Amino acid sequence: MVDFNVTILGCGSAKPTLRHQPSSQIVNHGGTFYMIDCGEGTQMQLVKCGFRQGKLRHVFISHSHGDHCLGLVPMLSSFALEGRSYDLNIYASSDLIEFLQNQISFFIHNASFEIIFHSIDCQHPTVIYTDAKLKVTAFPLNHRVPCYGFLFQENMGERHIKKDCITQYHIPYDRIKEIKCGADYTLSNGVVIPNADLTEPPASARSYAYCSDTRPVMRWAELLNGVDLLYHEATYSNHYQSLAVEVFHSTAEEAATFAIQCHAKRLLLGHFSSRLNGEDELLQEALRIFPNTSLANEGLEVRIG
Repeated sequence: MVDFNVTILGCGSAKPTLRHQPSSQIVNHGGTFYMIDCGEGTQMQLVKCGFRQGKLRHVFISHSHGDHCLGLVPMLSSFALEGRSYDLNIYASSDLIEFLQNQISFFIHNASFEIIFHSIDCQHPTVIYTDAKLKVTAFPLNHRVPCYGFLFQENMGERHIKKDCITQYHIPYDRIKEIKCGADYTLSNGVVIPNADLTEPPASARSYAYCSDTRPVMRWAELLNGVDLLYHEATYSNHYQSLAVEVFHSTAEEAATFAIQCHAKRLLLGHFSSRLNGEDELLQEALRIFPNTSLANEGLEVRIG
């Protein structure tokens, strides 16, 4: 089973504090890095956490507020100075892409790598990236500007062939692939060995969902049903409930309620307000509703599944 984990680079909200960095995180699936959001100072967090920039191939920006995207152009500039050669795919709303393109053309000249933009303007859940092992779905959230969540899902792998069956039935190497894909095997005497006797099911597909910044959007509970790890913003405690509604953010209690609706296996709270002296109040609010809750923190690595 390949690695599948998320590392928190920043989990604070808009106003800077000495406790937290602006939003950013790295999803690692099988050694390929996917960045979600890129707040100010993200490139320094990459260095601190020991990530090699060459493995970063995709950046997903949830929305155009500065604490989620103002670190992107400086990071790209550094990549150019380092002589990066790998293409970098950036997924964002069309208005933000236009803004970024202007900044890149002004600050970055003769880049050694190609920057490929992908618009994610959508009104319904839309697959915006897929390969043989993983797919990423964007879905609209409820914030003051167009904002998107991201669902990372493993594609179901091939079945696993039983090694003792290879020996027992003298299965040639060139037939193994089709058996993994579900084919039966016919012996030389015409006897058919069912695939179910030759193989075992693949490992369960794992999933990770990112929801920040937003009011709770209960209609996506079915989309995220059974998600292994849910990262949901918890900008405020219940003490600031009216403010959360006013500025289109969530409380920890609301995040936990959404996790229940999603049948999530684990909840990770983030995007903490500078108004708070600490996050323990948020954690306690969520734990009363959803026991398998923890707090994000810079440098935290969470295994998915």
